[in-house]
Amino acid sequence: MAVYASSEFSLVFSALDRGGDGKLSAPELRLCMKVALGEDVSAEEADHLVASPDADGNGLLSQEELLGLALAGTAAPEEEGGEQRRVLREAFGMYAIESEGCITPVSLKRMLGSHGSHQDVDECRAMICRFDLDGDGVLTFEEFKIIMDS
Repeated sequence: MAVYASSEFSLVFSALDRGGDGKLSAPELRLCMKVALGEDVSAEEADHLVASPDADGNGLLSQEELLGLALAGTAAPEEEGGEQRRVLREAFGMYAIESEGCITPVSLKRMLGSHGSHQDVDECRAMICRFDLDGDGVLTFEEFKIIMDS
């Protein structure tokens, strides 16, 4: 199971690493939090988030450093599990086409565009493909949840 989670995290990291350099900058982290979680993080907060786990002090997060940051927030009490699922459902709902109950390339394009990241449908299709576990071309809530839990 740990290997599966590790490979899923690698996929998530690759999707977030818009520069393709194997490192996440504070602006990439801000965009990620805005698009994936609906969190509007200030540049100062993003700088702080990057600085705290940045072991080598280069101002960028490696995959390992981001994993450390992600795991630091996973020690929530069990009773918050319902709240976490509700928040994930809300985030999923921002991207999903309501009548279909899934995230499609078109709905992803629409949501990314509303947050200032303009991708064409083919780019969105490729992003979905990275996480589409059953190969149907769309993301279900369970696939989305796996991405967010990675």
